[in-house]
Amino acid sequence: MRRSIADQHNGVVTEPVTHDHDHEHDHDHDHESEDAWRAVLTGDLGQLRYIRAVLGKIPAGPRCKLCAAPLKAPGSVILKPFGFGPSKLNRRLCRACFRAVDKKPGGAEIELSLLFADVRGSTSLAERMPAHDFSQLISRFYGTAARVVDEWDGIVDKFVGDEVVALFVPGFAGEMHAERAIEAARALLEATGNGGAEPWVPVGAGVHTGVAYVGRVGEGDACDFTAVGDAVNTTARLASSAGPGEILVSKAAADASMLDAAGLESRTLTLRGKDEMIETFVLAAA
Repeated sequence: MRRSIADQHNGVVTEPVTHDHDHEHDHDHDHESEDAWRAVLTGDLGQLRYIRAVLGKIPAGPRCKLCAAPLKAPGSVILKPFGFGPSKLNRRLCRACFRAVDKKPGGAEIELSLLFADVRGSTSLAERMPAHDFSQLISRFYGTAARVVDEWDGIVDKFVGDEVVALFVPGFAGEMHAERAIEAARALLEATGNGGAEPWVPVGAGVHTGVAYVGRVGEGDACDFTAVGDAVNTTARLASSAGPGEILVSKAAADASMLDAAGLESRTLTLRGKDEMIETFVLAAA
């Protein structure tokens, strides 16, 4: 396995080798690197599909979002001698994938689906609760969101204050990434009690499908695997417009997921900073 899987794994996300540092060759190098990232992110890299298929047969989850290596025992114990196992620096990736991504800056513009969800009325909640209790509430929300997103093959991009940001990348979530993002949002509302009259934390969410730059963004130590672009901003504003227990799904995400919108409430929103209005559908918990 060491030569057939581990060695192949280490060559999946690589920078093309160049021997000339003039401007033209640097440009070609950047283009080749972007093409390589796009193949990984869209699931078009046959070598990565093979690795995911093989490692996916080894029991135990959760799994590395890139190569599908198990991150917990017994699978992680079996693969540890081959350089796999959970990364201490990024819970979404195994050690081998984290090293590869960390050493290979770059990314590509791809279509993906995004989920933003935040605690509604968090300022009011914080005013009514001791700081420690509020911290425990947000920690519980973070943990619940991470579990739900993992279950639907998404990637938790970041936690910011009272908000979770999740990416559903085709190469990891599959062709139905929009459907998975919507179902993850519904499952999150259900898990936080927003499917009933007494949620343990009030949550609103937004789901959108669009084009964003996905990859290793930043420089030096201030660097992370994330997504940037207009689609990200649109999703954030959808979430901020959702009421407690609501999911605002953009028409783009609804179309991509083949959502049956019959009988759903529709809203046309003017989002801050956007010239065009956006059509949305309102969903509730699963």
